[in-house]
Amino acid sequence: MDFTSIRYVDIIGDVHGCFDELLLLIKELGYLKKDKLYHHPQGRMLVFLGDLCDRGPRSLDVLEFVKVHKEAGLALHCPGNHDDKLLRWCQGRKVQLKHGLETTVEEIKKTKNPQATKQWIEQYLSKLPLYFLFDHGNLLVSHAGLPTEYKRLPLKKLKEICLYGFPTGKLDQHGLPERSPVKKHYSGKALLVHGHTPLHRPEWEANILNIDTGCVFGGKLTCFRYPEKEFTQIQALEKYGESKRFQI
Repeated sequence: MDFTSIRYVDIIGDVHGCFDELLLLIKELGYLKKDKLYHHPQGRMLVFLGDLCDRGPRSLDVLEFVKVHKEAGLALHCPGNHDDKLLRWCQGRKVQLKHGLETTVEEIKKTKNPQATKQWIEQYLSKLPLYFLFDHGNLLVSHAGLPTEYKRLPLKKLKEICLYGFPTGKLDQHGLPERSPVKKHYSGKALLVHGHTPLHRPEWEANILNIDTGCVFGGKLTCFRYPEKEFTQIQALEKYGESKRFQI
C-alpha cells in the first residue's frame, strides 16, 4: 500500500510495554477518545517505530491498542526486532526467552486463552511492512535505520537491517553486539527517523533522527511530530528494565 501522500504524522519511539506512558503521550498530543479509539481533530496519523513489546508491564495492551488503531486506519506500525522475535515465538519457532521476551510470554500465559492470544499476535505481526515513506518521499521511517540504497536490497537483507540496524560482528564495551552508526550508511534526501538504540535525548545528525529515549529503562517516551519537526515527551512513570547501554 502507498502511504507517500500522508504528511501529518506523529512518530512514536520504542514503547516496550509502557502502556500507561503511551496513553499519557497520546493525550498530550491532542488525540481524543471516541468509541474506544483515539482520533486527532486534524486527522493526524500515529506511526509506531516498532518494539512495542518486552520488558515493560503491559505489552499485550500496547499491541492490542496499536492493532485496533491500525485496523481502523488511525495508526501505522513497522516492526522492531522485539516484535519479530515475539512473532517467531508465536509461530512455534525456537527462540530464547530473554532480553524482555520472557515478560511478554508471561503475559500471554496469563490470558484466558493463550493459544488464541498467540494466534492474533501472529496474524497481526506477520503482515507489517518493514518501513514507510511519507510526504511524497521526504520522510522515511523504519525501526533500526536504512542504508541510502535500501530499495535495491534483497528482501532478506532489507529485513535484517530494518530490524537490527548495522551490527559490526564485534562486541562493544558492555559485551553487547556493536552497532555501526546509521549515519555511516545513510545519506539520502529523505529525513530518516528510527529508534532501536536508546539514548537520553533524541539525536539528530544530518538527515537522520533517533527517537528511542529509553522509556522502559526509566527515560522518556518520545514523539516526533512531522512536518512541524517538534518533539513531545512523557517521562517514564517507573523504571521497568535494566540496560547496560542506557543508565539513569
